[in-house]
Amino acid sequence: MNRKELLRIDGLPVLQNRVYPSAESARASPRGTMDLVQDAATGLVFNRAFDPGLLQYDADYQNEQACSSVFRSHLDDVLAIVARNFVKPSLIEVGCGKGYFLRHLRDAGYDAKGVDPAYEGDSPHVVKAAFSPELGLSADAIVLRHVLEHIQDPVHFLSEIARANGGRGRIYIEVPCLAWIRTRRAWFDIFYEHVNYFRADDFNRMFGRIDEMGHVFGGQYLYVVADLATLRQPAGGPDAEFDFPADFMAGIWQCRDIARAFTGNKAIWGASSKGVIFMHHMALAGVEVDLGIDINPVKQGKFMAGTGGQIVSPARAIEVLPAGSLVFVMNSNYFDEIAAQSAQRFRLVKADNNEL
Repeated sequence: MNRKELLRIDGLPVLQNRVYPSAESARASPRGTMDLVQDAATGLVFNRAFDPGLLQYDADYQNEQACSSVFRSHLDDVLAIVARNFVKPSLIEVGCGKGYFLRHLRDAGYDAKGVDPAYEGDSPHVVKAAFSPELGLSADAIVLRHVLEHIQDPVHFLSEIARANGGRGRIYIEVPCLAWIRTRRAWFDIFYEHVNYFRADDFNRMFGRIDEMGHVFGGQYLYVVADLATLRQPAGGPDAEFDFPADFMAGIWQCRDIARAFTGNKAIWGASSKGVIFMHHMALAGVEVDLGIDINPVKQGKFMAGTGGQIVSPARAIEVLPAGSLVFVMNSNYFDEIAAQSAQRFRLVKADNNEL
């Protein structure tokens, strides 16, 4: 097969959103190789070295972001897109996580059902299982938020959704945007969990009919509303070619230099995927970070995969970190929220553009 290598990173923690009960168990968590390639036949970008056997999604996998008012506002934006495209009430959210957005959909009047093996609640509207046509679920519309990047064969997975749905219906898909990652040199957004990385043109080649396409969450996420009946195998070609810039990983060294020039305590704010990857690369660069801070209460008191960094609440961080400590903010979308929660106590740096 003709596949062009784009980026290789060895030894990445494989589950950035899985938290651990001790630093030792976190440091012993599985690691894998990221060997990003582009397939010439389809134009799709994916991790050729991906091993699904390394991943275990269970109750310790904590990726709920709705603790943040900023993220809840994003979900309101998503609901508005869904509302203007899906007028019939029957809907399935594939990969509903802990069920926050599913409740949002039901509160908005949708007869919405969810499917997710990592679901922890007791809602009668959620099937705690991996999606498959054998579940016998179908609806007028499908919502697929931040799932497709985790699926080893995304076109086949979409075809299974279409088959389960009788080859009909429309689908809302939301994924991280590879074009944004490239433009922003977002090295901390290259995760082992994400076996695929998508651009807008990938979906234009994947579907014969797209009703709406755009970006949300400050451009970080790409979304499409497409007709499942028009799903097709994408074809590559010169117009689909992709490369990373030569300086894509340079932000690691910029953050390292900022940290080395600072003599006090150091922490990160945001102990999810970006934070775990940031800590991983900083450790390799010889930078010791004291803590990870996160507002999600189920993460607090636990430890991050790879480095074993401890996660604390914002209140605890204010107690234990001296005033003026250096804190890298993992996602600048949350910068104002974090500045308010930290009571302006720390020296905040936006890790995604190294701004003070």
